[in-house]
Amino acid sequence: MINPFEVIETIKMVDEENLDIRTITMGISLKSCAGPDVDTVCKKVYEKITTYAKDLVKTGEDIEAQFGIPIINKRISVTPIATLVDALEEPTVEKCVKIAKTLDKAAKKTGVNFIGGYTALVHKDYTNGERILIESIPEALAATDLVCSSVNVGSTRAGINMDAVKQMGQIVKRAAELTADTQGFACAKLVVFCNAVEDNPFMAGAFLGEGEGECVINVGVSGPGVVKCALEKVKGEDFGVVAETIKKTAFKITRMGQLVAQEASKRLNVPFGIVDLSLAPTPAVGDSVAYILEEMGLEMCGTHGTTAALALLNDAVKKGGIMASGYVGGLSGAFIPVSEDAGMIAAATDGVLTLEKLEAMTCVCSVGLDMIVIPGDTTAETISAIIADEAAIGMVNTKTTAVRVIPAPGKVEGDVVEFGGLLGTGPVMPVKKYSSAEFINRGGRIPAPLQSLKN
Repeated sequence: MINPFEVIETIKMVDEENLDIRTITMGISLKSCAGPDVDTVCKKVYEKITTYAKDLVKTGEDIEAQFGIPIINKRISVTPIATLVDALEEPTVEKCVKIAKTLDKAAKKTGVNFIGGYTALVHKDYTNGERILIESIPEALAATDLVCSSVNVGSTRAGINMDAVKQMGQIVKRAAELTADTQGFACAKLVVFCNAVEDNPFMAGAFLGEGEGECVINVGVSGPGVVKCALEKVKGEDFGVVAETIKKTAFKITRMGQLVAQEASKRLNVPFGIVDLSLAPTPAVGDSVAYILEEMGLEMCGTHGTTAALALLNDAVKKGGIMASGYVGGLSGAFIPVSEDAGMIAAATDGVLTLEKLEAMTCVCSVGLDMIVIPGDTTAETISAIIADEAAIGMVNTKTTAVRVIPAPGKVEGDVVEFGGLLGTGPVMPVKKYSSAEFINRGGRIPAPLQSLKN
């Protein structure tokens, strides 16, 4: 039975509290496109993506119109492209870039916002194709507009591949240099994971995992503004009331995501995968995870108590959301991409929110070091060391962690970098001046922790 009060409540959430569906992401398997000849592979990839996703954007727009719920992004994720590169006869960087350009062309043809899956999973070691694909990432991201890339360098079961960590520091640096005219924009499309999940609908880390089918629909919801407005009504109450309020709100938000996912699945005749119930901010005023934490009683996000507040938020979001959907997956929790969150930008500009604090916050949320702008002269070894720290948190705590940093060419601490749109504005944050080069150059693999032995 439809309750008129709930209808009015949902309209208010959309109109006044920035409630939206962050993304509908169609996962498409490209395993059937593998072969020795790169031209044939590219032809098959283009045909498969444009066939499966031809109605994705239109369907999203139709659902928006029917239900009045904004769907911000329509996206595609594909099988890790390293799988296709491994099957090529004599793979090269040039061949990898050719596949990346094909992905870009297919994405533009379908009208989606992004395509993810230019990916290699090297948490234990490399194949030859994976090594070459990683080498090609800077050129591939610089030569395309919509392609997103990710590399998984560690897991709880395998430990951390420090050779890959060292290489990714160099790759991030090179990607920034190749897109210096856009302040290192390629790095905004590149994420380095530990414990990457196979059904993540969010960019830049989306790819279709090895255990997935031919095609699937995943939905990512958002609604920090709704949670903040709900908390405004319980000022001064204890944390039990705060947690309960967030749980109830998360249920409503996720329920809407479940509705959209089912509708999209039915209309596209594609299986429904998961709803990712992450609170993901946008630069819009009022649509900020930082503002939620401040509503709990912190003067500014990043001050003492921030990690505890985020832990409560993350847990309550999951508890509320999991009851609203049959299949909850992805990263699910709270995202804190600095440049995409008005409250985080203000806290970073003020110097209250630092890399070290974000690292601590990583321990209790989905992805902690996300859309961080750092000085352009930061060394590749320092970037690798930042990746290693995050990967260690993920590995030891059996959770997904990731790094998306942008060493903005020519920029120094205190400067501001403007990306525009969803990616927002990033203040350049300081990094430690002391070297980690000797540590990073050791190479090899950090062994898996004791908690990996669960079977």
